[in-house]
Amino acid sequence: MNLKFRITILSFLQFFIWGAWLITIANYWFGTKQWGPAEFGKVFSTLGLSSMIMPALTGIIADKWINAERLYGILHILGALCLAYVPQVTDPDTFYWVIFATMLCYMPTISLSNSIGYTILKNNGFDVIKVFPPIRVWGTIGFIVAMWITNLTGNKASGNQFYIAAAASLLLGLYAFTMPKCPPPKLISANSSFVEKLGLNAFKLFANTKTALFFIFSMFLGAALQLTNMYGDVFLSDFANVPAYADSFVVKYSTIIMSISQISETLFILAIPFFLKRYGIKNVMLISMFAWVLRFGLFAYGNPTDGLWMIIMSCVVYGMAFDFFNISGSLFVETTTSPAIRSSAQGLFMMMTNGIGAFLGATISGFAIEKYFTLAGGQKDWHNIWLSFAVYALVIAILFWIFFRHKHDPHAITNVHPEPLVNE
Repeated sequence: MNLKFRITILSFLQFFIWGAWLITIANYWFGTKQWGPAEFGKVFSTLGLSSMIMPALTGIIADKWINAERLYGILHILGALCLAYVPQVTDPDTFYWVIFATMLCYMPTISLSNSIGYTILKNNGFDVIKVFPPIRVWGTIGFIVAMWITNLTGNKASGNQFYIAAAASLLLGLYAFTMPKCPPPKLISANSSFVEKLGLNAFKLFANTKTALFFIFSMFLGAALQLTNMYGDVFLSDFANVPAYADSFVVKYSTIIMSISQISETLFILAIPFFLKRYGIKNVMLISMFAWVLRFGLFAYGNPTDGLWMIIMSCVVYGMAFDFFNISGSLFVETTTSPAIRSSAQGLFMMMTNGIGAFLGATISGFAIEKYFTLAGGQKDWHNIWLSFAVYALVIAILFWIFFRHKHDPHAITNVHPEPLVNE
């Protein structure tokens, strides 16, 4: 079988697993189980905790004892077992630990899937810059297809969404063992210190004011990403409580509406090289931050009838908000750090966004919604929830514009070939 096609299958299934439940778990939590928002915030925080814990551990394991494709396969098989057990859980505390175990298995496979793809392509003489992005975009397509399947089969509020994900995870885990051998790169040498093995040497970057500010704002935007992942689909589904909207397309197919965000994501990637070279990293990140303001603000005023255009536009804007921040942020790290700590710095960037930022965003938002935005009878005040999120994003954007100083050098950004990223 063609190697590029085999890696494409791997990329597709990698994000199909996540797309089957990540966006719709809130419907299962609030609708089917009728558990509280504070506990849900804790559950979603497992994504952040896993991102802080697992990359270093799996890096050490892969470096010393096992090929990347084997570790990848083992993690997905274990993840499949965890996902299959989720529908059996009957209390929120146990649910938290089962999802936490699932995320401990899944989160490190995101980077491992890229490593496997790069290794196979390089070992077989392919131009990675040219060949990998068209393969990687199928990960986003897999995410979208899973969302559609979950919705169209009537399982957006059902435990079956976890069985769908579990089946895909088991299939991918077994499939991984058929991939060409991928000896891991020796990123951690035997003589490395304990601090270096954990990637903590990059923390000295906080001694630089500009870099420290960048990482802090990255953490704040990482929190914003979790807000839309956690509450977007259940917000649309909750229009069912309004008689005028109960039978609308938005309520019945909320997950399909949300998938416009991922479709938009693939399109905005094409515009990133132009924006980066023309306007610079700071301005592109500012565009991303104001896009988050629009994302939340449009949700606040949208509805399934005359305000449908606002909901759709919010999903379109999401692609700009997500991609412009992640790719430009990664490029900033790439072009402003020493080669000796560049890999650790990229790891720190991911930890601040997908780790600490995701954890704080999930935990604090869950507490705030339960305390300040939950009405009598358990209904959510979605209008003010989204407005508060929009204000949060606006404050972050203004502070970033005032305090972050970066002079744009158009010659430092050439031959940019960004790869697709998901909410993931």
